[in-house]
Amino acid sequence: MRFIKKLAVGAVAAAALIGGALFSPASANATTPYYTGPWGPYFSSDHKAEASGDVTVETHKVKEWYWDKKKVKVTKCWWEHGKKKCKDDWKWKKVWTWKWVEKFQFEVKGQLINHHAWGKPKYACAWATFKIETFDGHWYFKKFKNCHDEPKHFWFEGKNAEKISVKVSRGNAWEPKGYHGSWETVYEHEV
Repeated sequence: MRFIKKLAVGAVAAAALIGGALFSPASANATTPYYTGPWGPYFSSDHKAEASGDVTVETHKVKEWYWDKKKVKVTKCWWEHGKKKCKDDWKWKKVWTWKWVEKFQFEVKGQLINHHAWGKPKYACAWATFKIETFDGHWYFKKFKNCHDEPKHFWFEGKNAEKISVKVSRGNAWEPKGYHGSWETVYEHEV
């Protein structure tokens, strides 16, 4: 009976140690909160469309594989007058290697409110257009619309955003047409 108690206590302790090692933030793949905060409310120029929400950015380390050049020592040997002679020579060799790189993953949540869902069909919908600029200089857009009186909730996620901006405007069911607000910052990476 005493042996079984010791075995059970030992197993619980080992599980706690393993669990702590697996889920500790010092492990290589652990995500770390980098930034969490609200954004908005931002409006269209006629104040009949409104967008607000929050953004979360987490960092995590990943292995990034790449080709690299490395100098390797090559020993060349030959026979001369019955004696073996060797000489070390250095050559460049292409090697497949990796390094730890910090990546940023973001999630944007929000709601889009349409304060004027009637009237001219050209301006019956509220639009939120997000511009995501990445660290490598590229950018892309995400658009959300709300053509009803109730608030519409949305979310999207991505990686390695240096800056996220939003422009709130009004339009029809297919695209924003007018009353564009200015580009407002949702998140900007601090150096």
